[in-house]
Amino acid sequence: MDAVASPALGAGVRLELFSTSFCGACRQTRAVLDRAASLVPGAVVVEHDLALEPELGDANVITQSPTTIVRSASGTEVLRAAGVPTVPQVLAAAARALDA
Repeated sequence: MDAVASPALGAGVRLELFSTSFCGACRQTRAVLDRAASLVPGAVVVEHDLALEPELGDANVITQSPTTIVRSASGTEVLRAAGVPTVPQVLAAAARALDA
């Protein structure tokens, strides 16, 4: 993990954004994920640029940008959203990630 996680709350919740530099919706998604991460202590946002890491996109079966994947500490995928998710959707997924 890239950040020190809070063991009490969001420990290990990973909010992943698969984006491209020319994607306007990716900027909106980045703002949503940053807002959600600010509400879940210990959550971390990780962005992957598909133009720079196409093999990562292939490995995760990413078919469009933006795509958001929310993962638990163990790596279990609890949400996959193509397009711009809402903050409540991401928060609900983060709660599921804590239980996974």
